[in-house]
This record gives sequence, structure tokens and C-alpha cells, in this order.
Amino acid sequence: MEIGIVGAGTMGAIIADAIDRDAGPVRLVGIADLDQEKARRLSERLMSRPPVLTLSELAERSSVLVECAGVGAVPDVIAAAESHDADLIVLSVGGLLDRTGPPGSDLSRIYCPSGAIAGLDAIRAAAVGRIDSSSITTRKPPAGLRDNPYLESQGIDLANLTAPRTVFEGSAREACRAFPANINVAAALSLAGIGPDRTTVRIIADPGVERNIHEVEVTGDFGRIRTTTENEPSDNPKTSRLAALSAIALIRGLTTRMRVGS
Repeated sequence: MEIGIVGAGTMGAIIADAIDRDAGPVRLVGIADLDQEKARRLSERLMSRPPVLTLSELAERSSVLVECAGVGAVPDVIAAAESHDADLIVLSVGGLLDRTGPPGSDLSRIYCPSGAIAGLDAIRAAAVGRIDSSSITTRKPPAGLRDNPYLESQGIDLANLTAPRTVFEGSAREACRAFPANINVAAALSLAGIGPDRTTVRIIADPGVERNIHEVEVTGDFGRIRTTTENEPSDNPKTSRLAALSAIALIRGLTTRMRVGS
């Protein structure tokens, strides 16, 4: 399987390192990033020295593109995958919520990793029946929410925060627009369950925590699902390491003959 990585930041680097160390049937065929110097630095530290390519060149060489470039890049990455008949793994799941219409007929599949939360397989199963409510409460250290235009527009200053503060309450669609770099877990939850307009989100900035904590609750005719995930941040405090690991697990799962979970 030929993998192309779009985005040479923290998430892309973790995934590239994992593929580079794996002697299995997955091969990294290239890296694309608007910052080509960043992509070159990543390539030079990998044993396989994958080439730095344009997005179109990368899509042409890849059987699967892995998007790690942020929600703003998602439309272009989808278009490149469609043009070259490549499958697509989207980490910036929030970029899919405002997409109009289904993917083009040339795109085989879009995969969304579980990211930094647990239980999406059970929620997908529950959605076969009836889900009545779906919510996620995300608690993050203030550093993981800094430099956010939404918070600035609301006059919310986290610099001197001394106690937990709820900085957002609304739908998953609204949350992903306000926090595009922080709340892709809410997008994934909404797509697995009852959609971005019925899935509710609360975001708390908490100076008393060092991990990104996600609490999910889903109710329906199946019963109740409650999960809590406490994530170590990656090198980028806005994202959790588990989010990258879930993408690596998904990639490996594409080449195995046995699948566990729905």
C-alpha cells in the first residue's frame, strides 16, 4: 500500500515515523506541505527519504492519502484524491462537516480515525437503532486553546486563568467552526452518531489539568454509553498523541485480514 502524507507538522511526523519504522506492506511514497522546507526536514530524518511533492504529484503516486494539514486543506485534498482515484484518511474531520454533496464517484473511500476518544465503534452500532442524545465535554489546559480567533472575538482571555472556565457550548458544527484545530473529536462523534447539528459540545479551559480530557455520553434505545479519555498532548498542545496513533492503527488495519470492532 502506497501512503502519501499531506502535512508535515506534528501529526504528519508521528505517522511518517511509524510507517518508516514498519517493515510491513505499507510504503511512504511522499510528503506534501505548503511549507516545502518543513516537508524536506521531515523527509531528511526518515530512513526512506520520501520525496517532497506537490499535492497532485503525491495523489498520483498514492493508493491512500493521509490528510494532516488542517481543516482548511480538506477540500483540496479531497479533490486531489478524487482526481487520482486514491482513498483518503482525514484527520481534520471537522473539514468534512460543511462539505456539500457526497464524494465524487472516483473516490473509493473516506476514512475518519477515532482520534482522541474511545467508543466510536459502539456509537456506530447504536446508530443502527435510535440515538436520542449525544454529547461531548472537552477539558483542556489553557495552552491548548491559545491564539483562537473565536475566543478573541468573545473577549475571553486565558492568559491569567486560575479556575476552570466554560468557553463554548453549542453544536458540533458550531464547535468545529469556532475551534478548527481543537475539536475534531466532536466531528467524528457526530458523524458516527446523530450528526453535527444534534451533537452537543462543551469546551472547558482548565488550568488544573495537564491532559486533554474528553467525556462522551450517548443515550438511545440501546441504553447508555459513557466514556472518558485522558490524553497526553503531542508536541503540539492543541492535539493529543492518541489521535495520531489512531490513524496509524487505521492504516495498519487496511492491510490486515482480521478486523476487530464494528
